[in-house]
Order: sequence, then C-alpha cells, then structure tokens
Amino acid sequence: MSRAVSAPWHLSPNFLPILAVFLVTGFSLFTGWLYAPIAVFAFVVAGWVITLCLHEASHALVAYWGGDRSVVERGYLTLDPLAYAHPLMTFGLPILFLLLGGIGLPGGAVYINTSALRSKHWDAFCSAAGPLANLVVLVVLSIPFMLGLHEQVGTAPFWGGLAFLAALQGSAVVLNLLPIPGFDGFGIIKPYLPYDMQAQAIRAAPIVSMLALLLLWNTQFGGMVWNAVFRLTDLFGLDPQYIFYGLSLFRFWN
Repeated sequence: MSRAVSAPWHLSPNFLPILAVFLVTGFSLFTGWLYAPIAVFAFVVAGWVITLCLHEASHALVAYWGGDRSVVERGYLTLDPLAYAHPLMTFGLPILFLLLGGIGLPGGAVYINTSALRSKHWDAFCSAAGPLANLVVLVVLSIPFMLGLHEQVGTAPFWGGLAFLAALQGSAVVLNLLPIPGFDGFGIIKPYLPYDMQAQAIRAAPIVSMLALLLLWNTQFGGMVWNAVFRLTDLFGLDPQYIFYGLSLFRFWN
C-alpha cells in the first residue's frame, strides 16, 4: 500500500540566508545604522529574490491543491531557490533586468504536470497564482504607506527602498499578466484554447517572450508598462517620489 504524499511546509535552509539578509538590512536601514545606498541595494535584491520564490511557490501550491503531487517531490513548496526548474530564467534574468533597468521581470515557471490537474480551470489558476502572489506582496508592502507610518517612524532610505520593492511587485503583476506566450497571462487563457493553438504557442514562446522583453527598452512600450505600474501602485498609496528615491539609492553605482 502506497503512502500518501504530504506537503512539506517547512522553509528550506537555502531560503533562510536570503531572508536573514532582507531582515538585517531592513532593520539597519530603518534605524539608519548602515550606509544607505549599499544597504538599499542588498535589501531590495534580497527582497526581490524572496518574492521570486513566493511567485514560483504559489504556482506550485495551487498545482498541489489541483492534484499535482509531483511539486512536493521537486521541493517547490519549501521556497528553496535551488529547487525551481530554470535557475537562469527564475533568478538570473530577473536579477539582471533589475540591475539594468529596475524592472520586475517575471521569472521562469516551475514545472507543473498539467495532466495531473483535475480540470483546465486549475491549470489556469496555476498560472494566475504567480502574479496574484506579487499582488499580495504589493498590498502588504503598501500598508505602512497607507497608514502614514513613513511620515512618523524610520528613515527616508528605508521607506524609499520599501517603496521601490513594492513597485517591483507592481511591474511583475503588469508584465506577468500580458497575454504573451511564455508569460503567466497567456498561461491563464491557454487551457481554453484549441490544442493545436496551444502547441504552436508553446513552440513560439521562447522567441515571442524574448521579443516582448526587448520591447521593454522601447520608449513607447516601456512607457505604457510603467504607466500601468504607477496606476496600480497609486491605488495602494505609494508616492512615486519614494519609488524614484529608492531606485536612485538602489543604483548606487550611478
């Protein structure tokens, strides 16, 4: 008799150092103990890696609920940054785009056994779970600003870094929801398309998604994306001045 697989809800040891960097640099910024630009850089990068893990784990968690138990064996539910299917796509390119342009690039998705899911609705929900996780993080990071705490406690560099990290979540939501093959937005609608169209989109996804990313450097397309991002962050009380201040501190080499 086979034993039922249970989800390991513990945190991976590989995740803990990243969390520690985020908490220590955040506290140091809040109290003004560390030199601001370098601390903001470490704070934002660590926070962004954490949210990339949350994004991928959210895909896996919904897949687990939907019937795919293989995500347990792959370690996706422990927030282990080394467990995800495409380390380069999940972490390498997103961090590179973060350094080059301050863009919250969507990461590569975890491997989901879609044939094990109970319905195409679960398949669509799996894709939606990633950007939904970024939206939840955006809301959580925005709460102190909505309460006006940034005007009462802490330091300006801390609030700038936090606002920039929150804006990255907004950009991840906007980019992820684009209905382009290779992005979660297309993954949401893909289960409802004819199978031949799905196959064609899967084959074209690497080229199409890369072209879309290159277009981010186009002034018009990039402007449209950032306009949507600032409309989203404005809903949660994030002042663009704090976002740009955090970006300027993050890019300490400029």
